[in-house]
Amino acid sequence: MTLSYDKQGHAYIHLPYNPNLDHTMGGIHGGAIATLLDNAGWFAAAAQIEGVWIATSEFKIHLLYPVRESELHAEGWVVKSGKRISIAEMRVSASDGELVAIGTGTYVTIEGVLPRENAP
Repeated sequence: MTLSYDKQGHAYIHLPYNPNLDHTMGGIHGGAIATLLDNAGWFAAAAQIEGVWIATSEFKIHLLYPVRESELHAEGWVVKSGKRISIAEMRVSASDGELVAIGTGTYVTIEGVLPRENAP
């Protein structure tokens, strides 16, 4: 996966197709798509809060369409950032541009836990 940001602070994650992420019917497993959604929201929220750790408190996903043998592109952006909680929206699209999933996430600041010095 690769991570990038735009000037507005949106997080973008690109996942090349990997057949190891397919379910038994040949489509990309919903768990892989859910992970992309959560990561896109988390990285968007984390980029706005420096010096503290945040964790996913909850997230909701809607898997809209099945997808097969495709790169996946996730985008996450913060819609509300507070001192303790940030809310993000996320989406995942296939390489042909079809929207395959959307989600919302809540990310909470964890007191007393600092990021590792060499964290990616």
